[in-house]
Amino acid sequence: MLHEYLSRLARDYVYERAKNFSGSNFGNFVRHDVALEAKKRLVFLPYELEVKASVGQSRWAAVPWLAFFDPLVTDTATRGYYVVYLINAQTEEIVLSMNQGTTEVYREFGETEKGREILARRAVDIAERVPEFSERFDRSSIDLGSNEKLPAGYVAGHSFGRVYHAGSLDPDLFNEDLEMMLGAYKALVDRGGRTPVDTMMEEAESTDIIETRKYVLSRRIERAKNVRVRVLERRGLKCEGCGLSPIEHYRYEGPIKSIPLDVHHAKPIRELSEGESRRYKIPDDFLVLCPTCHRVIHKQNDESDLEELKRGIGFLHAKKINWV
Repeated sequence: MLHEYLSRLARDYVYERAKNFSGSNFGNFVRHDVALEAKKRLVFLPYELEVKASVGQSRWAAVPWLAFFDPLVTDTATRGYYVVYLINAQTEEIVLSMNQGTTEVYREFGETEKGREILARRAVDIAERVPEFSERFDRSSIDLGSNEKLPAGYVAGHSFGRVYHAGSLDPDLFNEDLEMMLGAYKALVDRGGRTPVDTMMEEAESTDIIETRKYVLSRRIERAKNVRVRVLERRGLKCEGCGLSPIEHYRYEGPIKSIPLDVHHAKPIRELSEGESRRYKIPDDFLVLCPTCHRVIHKQNDESDLEELKRGIGFLHAKKINWV
């Protein structure tokens, strides 16, 4: 059971980290067994998440962790936002946290008090975007038993969560909290994450918050690393609207991931609903378009109607022929 594995991690970490890091059986237990047990918990839940566990790289971490990442947002604890269990080995506590990466903030403001203040402010924004979930958790600050930079970032980035003691953990509460927290994570992604509402509305060119959220979710799907390359490989490397081929027409020779074509989530925005467990099907729900055709198709009433887009392109070509 996951709660048992995390309890063992919290109880034994101080003792185990006194040993050599390289080749540690305990380190392998955390990275493999704990992560695998977490993945098993997801089998019965409607979430498509990546799971990673860490005790550090090349040396023991001050705070080991187990995290759940939505690939539409992030696949690392250094950026985006995610659900994570953080271990305070000094007090043998397990902290369930809605947290966020520090890389972007620290790059702009430095690993300073100012940077941590920005993280704390964004943590408040996260909690306020999913109030029906955050109000059921604890929003007070967390203690990870370390003053090192990484733990300080986790503390600053913490939005809401729950603290359990390894010696008195209630399994039922633990399981209920995990399901609720993953539900909060899903809702946060669907609602635009940390992006300000006015920024989302400007991008969506809409003042309707529901349509704006659906648009932002659709665009996030299009840009996701685990989506773009797979769609390009399966649908081909030319615009399905106008036929432009960067390889043929521009002599493009770079990697597929960087080819100047867009992946368009063709499922109409109005059909995207918050909480939808299966957001897309590759390659059926997508089109490959050049940037111009992509922008035009988003202006159509039906963003999945490729034939309407082609008719517009055909009309333009016909006019050019008449001009000649």
